[in-house]
Amino acid sequence: MFPGHGGQKDTRLTVPIRLLAQHQQTQRIFTIVMSVVAGISLVVGGIGIMNIMMASVMERRSEIGLLRAVGAREKDIVRQFLVEATLIALFGAAAGVVLGVVIAYVIAAFAGWAVAWSPPGIALAVVVCMAIAVGFGVYPAMSAARLNPVAALQTE
Repeated sequence: MFPGHGGQKDTRLTVPIRLLAQHQQTQRIFTIVMSVVAGISLVVGGIGIMNIMMASVMERRSEIGLLRAVGAREKDIVRQFLVEATLIALFGAAAGVVLGVVIAYVIAAFAGWAVAWSPPGIALAVVVCMAIAVGFGVYPAMSAARLNPVAALQTE
């Protein structure tokens, strides 16, 4: 059977292709899980922006009514609220990027790792953040634009 080993099967053959396939499967699962977490985070952030914008519409009903009464068109009101939503997202994205870079360098300093980041990746994240803000800001902006100017002015 196994000469020189007392008949024992004490060797093992590892085929690297199996390890590679297992690693790729683990990587795919990790990518899917992280994508789902990122998607949920984007939706929650978008809902947060929508809530902020809806509260802003409710608090500023008389201002919106006054703007409409002096000649602002619906698209002007929509544009104003979408710009506000975009600015909120831009400030949030900037804070997130700064915080992310700082945390990455702190962890790297403690763990002895190198930090690598990509300006196009950061730019893409900021653009996606602002697109989410605009997407979730459309409903509050449209509801603000559709307010009846007379009714909005009588709310105070």
